[in-house]
Amino acid sequence: MARRRKKTFPCGHKGYGQVCHRCAQAQNSEQKKEVERAQKQKAKQDWEASFDDDPIDLRALPPHVVSKARSIVAGLNEHQSYREFGGKRLRHDRQIISIPITRHYRMICHDAGGIVIPQTVLSHEDYNVKKPGA
Repeated sequence: MARRRKKTFPCGHKGYGQVCHRCAQAQNSEQKKEVERAQKQKAKQDWEASFDDDPIDLRALPPHVVSKARSIVAGLNEHQSYREFGGKRLRHDRQIISIPITRHYRMICHDAGGIVIPQTVLSHEDYNVKKPGA
């Protein structure tokens, strides 16, 4: 019975096949990482571009807060009442409306004759420290 000999590939690895499987696997892994990196970068660019259509600046907020704020803004644009979102008028200025987004964020809106215009989104700490509109 003839014994097979391992050959040394140009990369320096040894094996029985026609190509170095270790290097082929490493190359395949690198290509997958590059594709994932490109997809991640594209998703990030799409996320950044989505802020161009927002009437208020939402860039510094977490993604779940951004999506909830966008749904509230869309509802307000469709003339839904701010009360449907749990919004309340402030006591010191009845033209300012506070709509809770999550436990930690509030959207401040201004009532312009029956039309509710979103102005900003504040964290709960900022909202409690500074009265909006004062």
